[in-house]
Amino acid sequence: MKVLCTGGAGYVGSTCLRWLRANGHEAVAYDNLSLGHREAVGDATLIVGDISDTEALSEALRSVKPDAVMHFAASTSVGESVDDPEHYYRNNIAGTLNLLSAMRTAKVQRLIFSSTCATYGESPIVPMNEDAPQEACSPYARTKLAVEWMIRDFCGAYGLGFTLLRYFNAAGAPSDGEHGEDHDPETHLIPLVLQVAMGQREKLLVFGNDYPTPDGTCIRDYIHVDDLAQAHLLAIGVTEPGRGAVYNIGTGTGNSVLEVIAACESAVGSRIPYEIVDRRPGDAPALVADPNRIMSKLGWKPHFTEIQAIAQTAWQWHKRYPQGYRSKETKLAAR
Repeated sequence: MKVLCTGGAGYVGSTCLRWLRANGHEAVAYDNLSLGHREAVGDATLIVGDISDTEALSEALRSVKPDAVMHFAASTSVGESVDDPEHYYRNNIAGTLNLLSAMRTAKVQRLIFSSTCATYGESPIVPMNEDAPQEACSPYARTKLAVEWMIRDFCGAYGLGFTLLRYFNAAGAPSDGEHGEDHDPETHLIPLVLQVAMGQREKLLVFGNDYPTPDGTCIRDYIHVDDLAQAHLLAIGVTEPGRGAVYNIGTGTGNSVLEVIAACESAVGSRIPYEIVDRRPGDAPALVADPNRIMSKLGWKPHFTEIQAIAQTAWQWHKRYPQGYRSKETKLAAR
């Protein structure tokens, strides 16, 4: 297939872009580069544009003529969404409406959407399957949930075919060693821990240790980014116009913040200082996937099932490129 990847220069988007190309698909990135990186796209085509720019988005669809769209472009920080909900509603909801309208005009009828386990909120069901109540408890999560319903409505009214992939916590670095997480500001736990290990931060702030979990810190299901890409590859092969599906993407095993710190310490080989501070608004105590549906329906199976292995791949990337893609640019320029 020919696939347009919105947000295709970002962490997950670029990984999926490269997987698509490695498996015989023609994939093009569409990204405004506000958070993404040209270097992450490799030698794939990159169209620089914003999903809020209806004209640019429509032109991209006209020129690429994709069979499907993978929609990764979104603002994703829970904390930031609490501080600035207007930006999240404008970018995530209005931006996706622009995309869906442009797809409808261009007669593109297949969509893979990057949703999130955060839509489940503080569900008491752990692990949670796709039918668990969705009680989103942050503006970020509520925007993703609203987009899920918008996509369903476009399916019912206009015949859009969709697959909603509810990610748990994307983590790790691709096996090629040349790509990884590089966010500014960084909000994901594993790279934050590793920045402390590299001396880029004095210590890690752990938001709360009084949650109803075994060690009092939040539990999350960490899914390796290569395993996420594999799920996208399988999903695009079965997404058909007029039909929809929803899948959790996680390992089915949760790890607490303190367990993640310990895994990173094992990868690095030294202690990593941290400080317990107050809870952060919008954080659910535990989010762990029940991934049985995608395993049984699509034959998906995660390769990385242990947090230690995921942390090790992340450390290899950060150790090699401590300033992320800026380090990579410097090394390439020196050759």
